[in-house]
Amino acid sequence: MATFDEAFGACPLIAILRGVQPGEVVDIGAALVDGGFTIIEVPLNSPEPLSSIERLAGRFGDSALIGAGTVMTPDDVIDVRDAGGELIVMPHSDPAVIEEAKAEGLVCLPGVATPTEGFAAVARGADGLKLFPGEAMPPKVVKAWRAVFPATVKLLPVGGVSDENMAAYRAAGADGFGIGSAIYAPGYKAPDVARRAKALVAAFRDD
Repeated sequence: MATFDEAFGACPLIAILRGVQPGEVVDIGAALVDGGFTIIEVPLNSPEPLSSIERLAGRFGDSALIGAGTVMTPDDVIDVRDAGGELIVMPHSDPAVIEEAKAEGLVCLPGVATPTEGFAAVARGADGLKLFPGEAMPPKVVKAWRAVFPATVKLLPVGGVSDENMAAYRAAGADGFGIGSAIYAPGYKAPDVARRAKALVAAFRDD
């Protein structure tokens, strides 16, 4: 299975499949992987998310890092692990969830909005920081964070990220991004996702 460093090094963009249905998830996953994505999350407030995670992990687990977003509790961490997920993405930075994820050997990206939250999450073992919501944290904020966080701490804006603003965030010091509706929304078909995936990967690499 792909490690976080391998997957992130290949493509530091996380596809967020909020609202995806289990019956379509393999086709959507194939479009993403073919388009260059190597990290995929299914938020737990999607329909039957654990089924989708299990299907993605079974099909793409050898080449991509698969996991869950909107992980709220330690029990959620266990459910994701049991479904074959290896990535825990959170909207918050609850230390109990971070510690459970790390105890299970999973990658954990907690959501933070202040440096105090960020440093506390890193101290608990976070593998990177989800800067959330991205709309409230423009590039000048990311630049300020980058000046004080060690270079080894990955900063990933999530929320409102598109191929139009990635360059500004990267210039400010962002290491990668979580991509939501710019890559997938309910109703998108695999060809739609494939086109968007290729455009986003190309925009990132052209920066």
